[in-house]
Amino acid sequence: MAGLDVSRRSFLSASLLAGAVLGFQARLALAATPGTEGAPPPALNAFIRINPDNTVVIGAKNPEIGQGIKTMLPMLIAEELDVAWEQVKIEQTDFDDALYGPQGAGGSRATPVNWEPMRQAGAAARAMLVMAAAGQWKVAPETLTTAQGMVHHAASRRIASYASLAAAAAALTPPELAGVPLKDPAKYTIIGTPRKGVDTPAILAGKPLFGIDASPPGMVYAALEACPVFGGTLASLDDGAARAASGVIAVVPINTGLVAKGKHDAVAIVADSWWSAQQARALLAVEWDNGANAAFSTAGYAREAETALGGEAPSDILRKGDAKAALARAAKTVSARYSYPFLAHGTLEPQNCTALYEEGKLTFWAPSQSPGSGRRQVCEMLDLPPEALTIHMTRIGGGFGRRLMNDYMVQVAQIAKALPGRPVKLLYTREDDMRHDWYRPAGWHALSAGLDEEGRLVALQDHFVTFGAEGKPLRAAEMEETEFPAQLLDDVHFGASYLATNLPTGWLRAPTSNAMGFVFQSFLDEVAEAAGLDLPSLVLRTLGEDRMLEKVGRAPQFNTARARKVIEEAVRFAGWKGTRPKGQSDSGKGRGFGFYFSHAGYFAEVVDVTVSPEGTITVDKVWVTGDVGAHVINPLNAENQVQGSVIEGLGQAMIGQEIEQVEGRITQANFDSFPLMRIDGAPAQIAVNFVTSDYPPTGLGEPALPPVVPALANAVYAATGQRVRSLPMKLA
Repeated sequence: MAGLDVSRRSFLSASLLAGAVLGFQARLALAATPGTEGAPPPALNAFIRINPDNTVVIGAKNPEIGQGIKTMLPMLIAEELDVAWEQVKIEQTDFDDALYGPQGAGGSRATPVNWEPMRQAGAAARAMLVMAAAGQWKVAPETLTTAQGMVHHAASRRIASYASLAAAAAALTPPELAGVPLKDPAKYTIIGTPRKGVDTPAILAGKPLFGIDASPPGMVYAALEACPVFGGTLASLDDGAARAASGVIAVVPINTGLVAKGKHDAVAIVADSWWSAQQARALLAVEWDNGANAAFSTAGYAREAETALGGEAPSDILRKGDAKAALARAAKTVSARYSYPFLAHGTLEPQNCTALYEEGKLTFWAPSQSPGSGRRQVCEMLDLPPEALTIHMTRIGGGFGRRLMNDYMVQVAQIAKALPGRPVKLLYTREDDMRHDWYRPAGWHALSAGLDEEGRLVALQDHFVTFGAEGKPLRAAEMEETEFPAQLLDDVHFGASYLATNLPTGWLRAPTSNAMGFVFQSFLDEVAEAAGLDLPSLVLRTLGEDRMLEKVGRAPQFNTARARKVIEEAVRFAGWKGTRPKGQSDSGKGRGFGFYFSHAGYFAEVVDVTVSPEGTITVDKVWVTGDVGAHVINPLNAENQVQGSVIEGLGQAMIGQEIEQVEGRITQANFDSFPLMRIDGAPAQIAVNFVTSDYPPTGLGEPALPPVVPALANAVYAATGQRVRSLPMKLA
């Protein structure tokens, strides 16, 4: 946000929030920059500028990936600043975490991390405006009120616009943020009201907002030929034909970030157009040294997993009590195996990034979910200091965790350094994107549960096979020891076996939960049937008394009362009858339930399906009930996020999404072999409601996804009598 780039020396830093989510301390830098003739209007702090026409420019500091954060965070500031939303203009800031605090999009953390700091930023600016008016009118600040960008003094009937006070306010010392009073929620006029996305008109008009739209003057284009086998390196290169091709400027061997520094595993072709670069790419004569990496395959992983599940788990995730003994003495036991595949992210905007290298400094136009991590990775690869990087954050055309990885920043930085003074845009093809992703890891589970004579769940065991090394899981292959309902039972064993792979793994929307929700809630549906119950009844009985469970590590703390309320409301909302169908439905119709707690959100969902005699699944309707705290900040966007989560989860489960590896490389290349959910496959209705609880609000980008997958699987069982224990669903 160039308009708010005031001198860093003029900023006074104030500690706002001990960030419980990641253990960092969020900091807000406040600025007092009075306007001068010919200068931009005064900035009251790092986020707020008052224009002469009494409109307010608010900086949106986090990356926007369609989750609505560019609208939501400014809503918090505007509420406490006490302006009308119609007065607000929003600008995306650049990346500067020393100035703005944490700037990232992942883990549904933006709301809990920024709920208080952003409101304090608005309240502090409002207090400064009130103090400026009080000084001019010689009255006590407490005698003044604010509304819609105006300061009022009721006794004298004086009114002043924020614009008329801004210069005087900016000259004041900012107040201590911890002591700035915040609004009574009963007086909110913006928080809790539906607001359309601030970028929506520009997107509909086709205006350039996204990383792929970046076009600085003099820009050239790069296409990338990367080793198709992850971990392979460049053995030989004949680039003569490519260099001689029309429009080609340079051929640059680079490191994608996946092999040791100093080695090359990709070749960039730079040209005056992307088409020229892509055409010349086909003229490269490249040989790769794949080493042992070509031996990896999904078929091989499945064989290894089968062998591992036949033995004891060598690693423990959780061991409490004696699950083996408890299962042996249980009145009834239930056992089943579940599995799920590798998944790609499938973002509609393929990976891209633009960079300019000049005089030892790099400027980026980056569609990154985690620009701070990207800065660190680039600095490590090119041996640059952090202050040498400037990162302009663009809107992102789909992230889902893929753009947390920043490989595209590392790659374009090397290309740009090879062509100093010329901006370079790196753009993947769809095939590049699909075959060079950071994949959601596959997993296999062998589960057993024990029930007592009254049908109560008393023991749980899971042997989890996934990917890792030296007894530790790879990124996104983790399983939490708090996996529901482990904390509610005395005898639990979660063990793990880890397989080797050359595939890079990464977080996919609702990391780990997107898989664990399917496994555990589907299996608990089996357990419920063995107990003579439906799944909501089993979960409610297992929850026991209302209480806060012990906090474990970094996992959010689980509140059984909040879980109970969400489940009971979902049952009421969907008209769940409390009895489960037995076996196959003559009508082909079935109803399933799923509950899950992830990213500090509690969600329960009911899915209605119709399954044709040929095995075609049609999702008729989905009911969703969630608890994300005391406030749903933007109800319109909240509903959209929930519906998007449901559609994405259904797509992962029922339309054939899976990544196959053969001889070390990925076989899928485009959406014909890795399909996304289409309009005609989405549910006709997704009904959403929220229950509120007396807790600070939490994020919504992810927690609605995990429960829909088991709810779908359980609905298919209710309709057909056929258990779905492996994804994607393939009915016989």
